Amino acid sequence: MPRRPVPFAWQVMGLQVGVLVVVFGLGCALIGWLFDRELTEQYGSRALAVAHTLAADPAIAAAAAVEDPGGALPARAEAARAASGALFVVITDRHGIRLAHPNPQRIHEQVSTDPSAVLAGRDTINVERGTLGLSARGKTPLRAPDGSIVGEVSVGFNVAEIRGYVWQQLGLAGIVAGCALLLGVAGAALLSRRLKRLTLGLEPAELAELVQEREAVLRGISEGVLAVDATGRVSVCNKEAVRLLGAGPAPGTPVAEADLPPGLVGVFALRAADNVITVAGDRVLVVNYRAVRRDGRDLGGVLTLRDRTDLENVTRELDSVRTLSSALRASRHEFANRLHVLSGLLQNGYRDEALEYLHAVAGGTPAAAGPVGAVDDPYLQAFVAAKTAEAAERDVRLTLSDTSWVGTRVTAPVEVTTVLGILVDNALEAARLGARRPAWVDLALLSDDDALYISVVDSGDGLTPALGEQVFTAGVSTRGEQGRGLGLSLARQAARQLGGDVTLATAAGDGHGAVFEARLPHALVPVAT
Repeated sequence: MPRRPVPFAWQVMGLQVGVLVVVFGLGCALIGWLFDRELTEQYGSRALAVAHTLAADPAIAAAAAVEDPGGALPARAEAARAASGALFVVITDRHGIRLAHPNPQRIHEQVSTDPSAVLAGRDTINVERGTLGLSARGKTPLRAPDGSIVGEVSVGFNVAEIRGYVWQQLGLAGIVAGCALLLGVAGAALLSRRLKRLTLGLEPAELAELVQEREAVLRGISEGVLAVDATGRVSVCNKEAVRLLGAGPAPGTPVAEADLPPGLVGVFALRAADNVITVAGDRVLVVNYRAVRRDGRDLGGVLTLRDRTDLENVTRELDSVRTLSSALRASRHEFANRLHVLSGLLQNGYRDEALEYLHAVAGGTPAAAGPVGAVDDPYLQAFVAAKTAEAAERDVRLTLSDTSWVGTRVTAPVEVTTVLGILVDNALEAARLGARRPAWVDLALLSDDDALYISVVDSGDGLTPALGEQVFTAGVSTRGEQGRGLGLSLARQAARQLGGDVTLATAAGDGHGAVFEARLPHALVPVAT
């Protein structure tokens, strides 16, 4: 069974604790060494000061000069040792023979260390081992009144006592260091806990795998993804979102400053959206928003964007085909009935009546509702015929203006029928709901080289002047119903794809309702010159 790896947070805490222990250990060792060295030097200086005090006594120098026949020096040395707390006080003659020593048996013996430097007239401080053990010593020469050297005074302090004091101070320092180490461990534990919380409990390998999966998903899906964190700042924007929006906000940008379409800003403000349709530039987008939470924590949200522009165009074209199909179906039944009448008249020998009936039928065809002959394009002819039949079913009269003339063919049938269909549908609806009777819609089509100009006017009640350009904003509808208000926005987008535009020429007029105009450059085959 594979061994379970140690969690990364525990590794970090262990590393931090180890570093703290090593740092505190090296610090204590360095401090101890410096402290021991400093104390040893201080005790050596202290020993030399005691030796200077004794050497300054003329009586001691005089006794040493005659080798202390009265034996007064041991008592004087012992008194000085007891007063100073030294390990020993030794007095010698000019040959290095002890005249005073803590151990009386050592008197009149040669000193255990080299006295030549002191007897030569120099003070010395050092750490040496003698008959009483290792000690920090200070030595100074004894001088007679005439300045001649008659001996030396050596004072020593026990090094073991010095180091005992050092260990005592290091013990106190160790307690302080231990408390600091505990605080460091507590801080490391808190840091590890915060690290674990920030990474949501994931290990580095899991985070790396998660990043790789995220990149694969963001690059692989066909939807735009725009994610924000809990503070409302953009955290993710994939390439598809940049394409759909036209520009992608940089990570860390607040949503309010990201130059997003108003519809998307509203979705982020509500933090809820389910298949909401909005417009971004020249595209129709389906927006969904999902809040992201983990263990009760708010992590932000994810906005997905799907392009519905092509689907909307196909839907509009399909509606046109369905309208035309319905009109043709109705015409087929009517035409079949007329053929039966003609067949009966001819079979019964009523030739004149059949001819009269045929002329009557030819004069009442829907195509005669307007001068379709002035329009050479089959798409436009079929559209006018279909919409005329549809208008008749709605009890609205659709006519093609006498000024209409299109002498060439359409090159962009999808965009043209989208713009034309939306404008005519809106006009038919406005005329049907308006107060004027009979209800009517007047359509004008005019070509200028490769440009097509469209004008649609209806008998409806018109628009309020306050609406103005707002009627072309997605979601704005005079009906005030949910899911409406996209038609004019789509019509303008389709026109602008050709380099043209759709405008509101008149909101309402005397005897008519709103007048919409469209300019579609490059929608027709250029006229040969």
